[in-house]
Amino acid sequence: RSDLLSGIAPGLAAFAEPLFVARAALPGLAHPLHAIELDRYLAARLRKSFDASAIVVHEADALAFDFGSLLAGRAPDGARLRIVGNLPYNISSPLLFTLHAIAERVIEQHFMLQEGVGAGMVAAPGTSDFGRLSVMLQVRYDMESLFDVPPEAFDPPPKVTSAIVRMIPLPQSSLKIEDKSLFARIVRMAFSQRRK
Repeated sequence: RSDLLSGIAPGLAAFAEPLFVARAALPGLAHPLHAIELDRYLAARLRKSFDASAIVVHEADALAFDFGSLLAGRAPDGARLRIVGNLPYNISSPLLFTLHAIAERVIEQHFMLQEGVGAGMVAAPGTSDFGRLSVMLQVRYDMESLFDVPPEAFDPPPKVTSAIVRMIPLPQSSLKIEDKSLFARIVRMAFSQRRK
């Protein structure tokens, strides 16, 4: 089996460059890295910085990108994706829901996102951070908040702390939801008026 590595919003390659160094330690990892970058200038910079055999840059909006297309032509039990990214704060939740659709073709996902979003992803029932995002993701993934990243780690520093979260899809056999659409609607309604 030959797995693929996909990077979301690689920007100036702060994530991508170390991944090239580390990929030798990932057995079966196919080359190249697939990078999804919306910014035309940053996409061009990535193409100039790395050999075409090392990176394929998809100049696209990650919310509209078909991640399944990266596995087109491969057997369902064949290659799977490893997805990493420094998710733009304004699209992190919608993107996590979008990736839900291909979870069975994913080995693992590692994302850096706003600390509040990360806290909601891994929140336990009964806590103040527990909400729709918690339920919808935890029913599909085993998740762990690995560590926080302080604002001073960035230049310029943002006004918020970031968090690194690991998401490993649960086996299909463990999913007990017969009507996913109905489940999603009920969860959305349940958390639309939390106090009630």
